[in-house]
Amino acid sequence: MTSDTRAGWRPVTESVGSVRAMKALFLRDLKAAFRQRQDLLNPLLFFIMVVTLFPLGVSPEVSFLQQAGSGILWVAALLSVLLSLDHLFRHDYDDGTLEQLVLQPQPLFLLVLAKVAAHWVLTGLPLVLLAPILGIMVHLDGNSIGVLCLTLLIGTPVLSLIGAIGAALTLGLRSAGVLLSLLIIPLYIPVLIFGTGTVAAAGEGAPVSGYVALMSAFLVLAVTLAPFASAAALRISLSNA
Repeated sequence: MTSDTRAGWRPVTESVGSVRAMKALFLRDLKAAFRQRQDLLNPLLFFIMVVTLFPLGVSPEVSFLQQAGSGILWVAALLSVLLSLDHLFRHDYDDGTLEQLVLQPQPLFLLVLAKVAAHWVLTGLPLVLLAPILGIMVHLDGNSIGVLCLTLLIGTPVLSLIGAIGAALTLGLRSAGVLLSLLIIPLYIPVLIFGTGTVAAAGEGAPVSGYVALMSAFLVLAVTLAPFASAAALRISLSNA
């Protein structure tokens, strides 16, 4: 095999190695999460409790809940994701695994993407699956519930990706949870606005394709840029540790 041929095969083998590393890290995070079920269940229980208690604390009227239901569910989902972000890199940081990930030959942003994907499967996806039941509780109609699930399916990965940046920046700091909230919540506002706006438009019978396209653009932008920003933030946090 000539040197040119070997050079041509090198990017292929490196990409295969990166895919295997991402898969291994993804599966490892899933297994680790199921060993610590309390961290896994806390965001889901919080999501259910907020949506359940809101009508009791504000108003149980059907007309009010139909109007505010999408906002209640979206705010509860946002806070549930925010609640789980502190554990995204924390355990790996505490046991030294994160330093080993930084030293791996695979690009760090791909490993971060694998961890964020595992976080979404454990946190965001269950919220999407619970949304229809809680949507019925707040008296949303069938079309609005379907659009709500679609917006959560698109929007919750964006929440995880953006949240990973804040989790990486506040890694190892005291009062990291408070700082994480201050950093991330302003960045969540556009997703929240378009998520609730899409469901409201569906409830009024208006077309939602424009809203869905904008939320899809948010997702593409987050997948493209957030892993690089999170990887850079991790290197900064580890260098300052």
